[in-house]
Amino acid sequence: MAKPTKRRVQGGRTTPKGGPVRVPKSSTADPTPSARYTPPIPRDVKISPMWVPILMFVFLGVGTLVILVNYTGAVWDTSNWVLLGGLAAILAGIVTATQYH
Repeated sequence: MAKPTKRRVQGGRTTPKGGPVRVPKSSTADPTPSARYTPPIPRDVKISPMWVPILMFVFLGVGTLVILVNYTGAVWDTSNWVLLGGLAAILAGIVTATQYH
């Protein structure tokens, strides 16, 4: 079976030839500091306070409880505003969960 002929793509290279010439660094020269380097964050800064997970679970629990009570109609008449408040509390719990380290 014969190989198909290759198609030539119009336009050629996407980058121009002859980029910057790289000169190897000597082992005695100090490396030049880069402006893009960001040092790692220390471990003690990454630890969240204890109130973050507590607040997260409180928001999630209260939001779920409000939705369940609204669904059953046990405390007050069912209302879309109460349901929206429960969903907002659950969303606040999810947002708080993203701040936990």
